Amino acid sequence: MGIEIQQDHFKTVDYRLFKTRLQQNLAALEMVLARPGFGHGEATIGAELEMFLVDREARPVPIGAEIARAAASPMITPEMGAFDIELSTQPVPLAGRPLSALREQMRATVEAIRERAAARGARVVPVSILPTFQRRDFSPATITNLPRYRALAAGLCRLRRAPFHIRIDGAEPLELTSDDPAMEAANTAFQIHLRATPDAFARLFNAAMVMTAPALAAACNSPTFLGHRLWHETRVAVFKQAGDDRPPAPGADWKMPARIGFGTGWVRDGAAELFMESVALHEPILPVCGDEDVVGCARAGGIPQLHELRLHHGTVWNWNRPVYDPAGDGHLRIELRALPSGPTLDDMLANGSYLLGGILALAPSIGELLPSFPFELAVRNFYHAAHYGLDAELVWPAVPGAAPRCVRARDLLLSLLPRVEEGLVTAGVDGDEARHYLRIFEARVARGITGATWQLRALSALEMGSASREEALRKMLERYMAEVDSGAPVHAWGTPRAGAT
Repeated sequence: MGIEIQQDHFKTVDYRLFKTRLQQNLAALEMVLARPGFGHGEATIGAELEMFLVDREARPVPIGAEIARAAASPMITPEMGAFDIELSTQPVPLAGRPLSALREQMRATVEAIRERAAARGARVVPVSILPTFQRRDFSPATITNLPRYRALAAGLCRLRRAPFHIRIDGAEPLELTSDDPAMEAANTAFQIHLRATPDAFARLFNAAMVMTAPALAAACNSPTFLGHRLWHETRVAVFKQAGDDRPPAPGADWKMPARIGFGTGWVRDGAAELFMESVALHEPILPVCGDEDVVGCARAGGIPQLHELRLHHGTVWNWNRPVYDPAGDGHLRIELRALPSGPTLDDMLANGSYLLGGILALAPSIGELLPSFPFELAVRNFYHAAHYGLDAELVWPAVPGAAPRCVRARDLLLSLLPRVEEGLVTAGVDGDEARHYLRIFEARVARGITGATWQLRALSALEMGSASREEALRKMLERYMAEVDSGAPVHAWGTPRAGAT
């Protein structure tokens, strides 16, 4: 969310005032976005990476806030889970060698986190769900002891008014309930921010909604949770259900959209409608008000902070969402939230290069494709990609005016590579830079080895060596961490032989 709060208890009057302020914020936002020249400037990208902290037994260790305090850097922050840690990068120009620039920032910050973790007997793991999680790891104590996260957890419980229910199908289905949203902390991601001008926002955002599913299919990295083999990217199912603030309504024939979801439809005009949607459809959780005259500031030609709107929108976790940033002269970004954490920096940047290149390539013609590609198909694609990975059957818009066709994710990904590369190069990305990361992506897809498939193969081999499921998961994670440290991308990793111990 990027905004600190200092309280975690609120009164009815706080919510009432906050809702009034949200409407004022929306009015100010529309004025700012309509202003000629707002948000124009050099195209940039940035990134955030969430990781887990584990002890010598590869079990989660709750020292995220402690490490963030020791680092004393705005680039290293605690997350909702006490055993999570997040790093952020500075934005870099999209033109040139942006991926290499992000890699160097991330490498240096990961190293700083590792040094502080090692001093406390801990290690850092970039993986989207920790394979060694056990049910006892999730309780109210899992939530980082800061006002922001205490208030988030309390707010979700206040709206839910019932236990949180998690039900995931897969090879070994899982069903459980929890009295708190602590399992939100089971998920970590690699998020990319793409700066977008107001006039290009709708095209870029809609292209992102189309491209997210295929990119995710090749990036999956969480095939287990609590010892169960589930989806290739189980994080998608866990995160949505662990933070679902909607009260159960078994007899109802409709429900409000989930607070954590893929979205409700194509963007028609621009970013403002997405902010309006989040205000209209989702109750406030953190009703902390500022004292800025947002409308007066906007009318005077200033750049309002929009504290309340940014705070509220940060508690609606769609897989792609807009960001309003008042820094400097202000701008908009698209936050691409679906890609998982791990395995290596090169793997994550390869995923990011494919997703960004696909968005940039698709955006100019997206308006011609959408009339024959219903939004429900993009939603379907997203969840199929998370469930089945490279083997997912995706529905794809072939050409404008033609019916979509069904294609296996692996085949689609390879067929789109030339357009993806063209999208990056046309946007100014150095050709050698684009090819370097896209070759890593292509090799992974061609060999069919994602982080998820590697984990599943390693787990099967270790279990054939008579290891218990718990011990096999621990050994698999140790091997995973060793391979991450080697720096080789996941498609080049070796896997334990069948019967290994």
